[in-house]
Amino acid sequence: MTHPAGALIAALAVSSAVMSSATPASAQTAVRFSLDSRIDGPAAPFLLALDKGYYRSEGLSVTIEPAATAAEPINRVASGAYDMAVADINALIRYRDANPGNPIKAVFIVSNRPAFAVVGRKSRGVVRPKDLEGRKLGAPAADGAYAQWPIFVKTTGIDAAKVAVVNVGAPVREPMLAAGQVDAVTGLSFFSFINLKERGVPADDITVLLMADHGLALYGDAIIVNPKFAVEQPDAVRAFLRAFLKGLKETVRAPAGAIDSVVKHNDAVKKTVELERLTMALRDNVVTAEVRANGYGGIDPARFVRAIEQIGLAYKFREVPRPDDIFDATFLPAAADRKAN
Repeated sequence: MTHPAGALIAALAVSSAVMSSATPASAQTAVRFSLDSRIDGPAAPFLLALDKGYYRSEGLSVTIEPAATAAEPINRVASGAYDMAVADINALIRYRDANPGNPIKAVFIVSNRPAFAVVGRKSRGVVRPKDLEGRKLGAPAADGAYAQWPIFVKTTGIDAAKVAVVNVGAPVREPMLAAGQVDAVTGLSFFSFINLKERGVPADDITVLLMADHGLALYGDAIIVNPKFAVEQPDAVRAFLRAFLKGLKETVRAPAGAIDSVVKHNDAVKKTVELERLTMALRDNVVTAEVRANGYGGIDPARFVRAIEQIGLAYKFREVPRPDDIFDATFLPAAADRKAN
């Protein structure tokens, strides 16, 4: 799931460059897959499916690699260097508008609600969105959560003119908040919250204003596919989604066991920290009321229309897309298989 770029570059040094299933690629369809960041808790479903042989059982030889920035998976899939990836669907919508000649589509929603958040400290007076008025907000210019700030301002009634936005580097975002140099930051909920705790900020002093709780209709991370690969290997796309879904369901049932796959492929992380990160992501972003009602992976077309309209508050479209311009539901596993039990 998407993470701030500054915290990811160092992740490329970990021992997780390329992972593949044991069956020779000559006997199976090769799929090159990109994560959207380093290997951490929310990557567990993808890695568990690899370690348990679920891709291999579907006739696939899958390689999975981390990414240095949130934009990288989209660029990798656009170039054809990678066949599939997990990426922020809102970033994909903007990319598609700017690059109409590259019709990449999403085929499975992983995060039914995005992790975009404003994270503040109660001791700095930040409890509700309106409390940001008169205070300093640290926000990296390229941050995915900050890209939604104009929407959050609109849905919460914040007077943006009264908020002092400070352009900060992603690596110093949480340290600056911990030190009291800013009163709140934009970021991903499960990233900033846990990083603050790791820096010694008491959990009961941290306010997480999840944008999805305050009017944002946006979806979050999705599995995307290179258009050429989708045309030439549609069965492989379907097989990948079936295997991933199996890994996702197992991760939801037993996150403590699934996190072992993360530690196996990135021995630089702390198991307890990444388990907490995964648990937050599953609770707040993946297994939502909509997912419980409708199952994993799909979209509500009416909600997606609202989401695109909201993106238009922060981004000027050349041409406003329709939901089926961005999301292709034809690759999804059967509805009965996608039920969230």
